[in-house]
Amino acid sequence: MATVDTEKQLAWEARQRPRAGIAAIVAALLMLGSDIWSQMVSRDAPAAGFLESFRTALQPGPVRDAPSALTSYFQFVQDHSTSLIAATLLNAVGLLLLAWVLTFLVMSIRARRPIARPLLYMPVIGAVLTALGTVMFSVAYNNAIGDFLAGPHTVDRAYDASSASTLLTAQVFRDLLGPLVLAAGWVVASLNAMRVGLLTRFMGIIGVIIGVLHVIPLGPRPVVEIFWLGAFGALCLGYWPSGLPAAWRTGQAEPWPSQAQVAQQRREAAEARRAARGGGARRAPATPPAPTEPAESGTQPAPARTKRKRKRR
Repeated sequence: MATVDTEKQLAWEARQRPRAGIAAIVAALLMLGSDIWSQMVSRDAPAAGFLESFRTALQPGPVRDAPSALTSYFQFVQDHSTSLIAATLLNAVGLLLLAWVLTFLVMSIRARRPIARPLLYMPVIGAVLTALGTVMFSVAYNNAIGDFLAGPHTVDRAYDASSASTLLTAQVFRDLLGPLVLAAGWVVASLNAMRVGLLTRFMGIIGVIIGVLHVIPLGPRPVVEIFWLGAFGALCLGYWPSGLPAAWRTGQAEPWPSQAQVAQQRREAAEARRAARGGGARRAPATPPAPTEPAESGTQPAPARTKRKRKRR
């Protein structure tokens, strides 16, 4: 790794960090708005039931010439194409802002820890491929539906509308190549930022989980992404509860202490507090009783009275 001028790096980060924070928050809002908008539009979309498709298959004659059960759904998409494409564009802009945020984070990491140059471009490549595939699929799907509605509404033409080559290419970008590269970039950025102290352990682990969910969609990934972006924006803008991590101020790697080191620090702090209080928390040892005075001459000490237990009759 080339020698880094710490003062210049810190000055560059101080200029870019508020912009990255704003970009992260705007990206979170755009992704959230896109998801809510598309769900609100699609909730009234008609669905082709299994029984309807089964009845179509039982009709006499070739199935491919029968009326398609997807006609009503295609008509709904055509009628709401403007809203659906607009929601897709919002998500695409959010992805591009996400690429900028992750690239800023990776460049800040590289000033503190060696990182291969190709890893710098992974967030940009992944986000651009995903955004391009998303917009391309939405536009191509709308055009294919328009062609279907302009002609016979048969099963064969409905299949052609859903399996055009442009749609398949867009799906590869949107669902495979883009998310895979973006996931790798997110994991690299989060893991290394946590190791050098630019991100807290909590945010680093959440970032790694997001990367895994891009490849294996087992949970509500958009919700986790929006949370991470909002948290990163708060950190960059100085609203993080524990303050800005030390690595952002020193320009050097400031690894987080291990669990054993944290426990040792707590023990040392507790001992220091006890020493400062002068052992006030400890009870003073009990003073032994004063010896009794010897009895005067001619007098005998009174014998101790003993209590006898009465026998029960």
